[in-house]
Amino acid sequence: MKTILRAAVFGAALCLAGVGAGVGAAHAQNAPRVYENGSVWSINYIATKPGKFDDYLAYLNTSWKQSNELRKKAGDVLSYKVLEIGSPADGGPDLILMIEYKNMAVFDRTQAELDKQTAEVFGSVARANQGQIDREALRTQRGGVLARELVFSK
Repeated sequence: MKTILRAAVFGAALCLAGVGAGVGAAHAQNAPRVYENGSVWSINYIATKPGKFDDYLAYLNTSWKQSNELRKKAGDVLSYKVLEIGSPADGGPDLILMIEYKNMAVFDRTQAELDKQTAEVFGSVARANQGQIDREALRTQRGGVLARELVFSK
């Protein structure tokens, strides 16, 4: 009886090993890649504070726009957009800010390069920091994502 039981267990083990090998073989036969890496999007969700929508858009139309235009001239930014959410959920964002970068490499800058760029727009890093504090009276950031676009190659 023990021999039959051992034979059954051994047979079951062989079957499971065969199934596992089959699963591994199936995964080894992946479909060919049909996409390439595209541009990178920084997407931020903003909730403007009551009565501050136009004030925040005035900021976007000045320093935010100027910063993105400088980065476009440098070739790092491809496009940027402001989207309004018509009926936001309670406490949810009413604006989406989108910046399209040419690739991930644009984020690999030295601090000196970033400070120079900041000073071009705001006059100094200290003024940029104060501007960040001041904007808190206009809006609340509700999160964001950094996402890479995938472009189909076929």
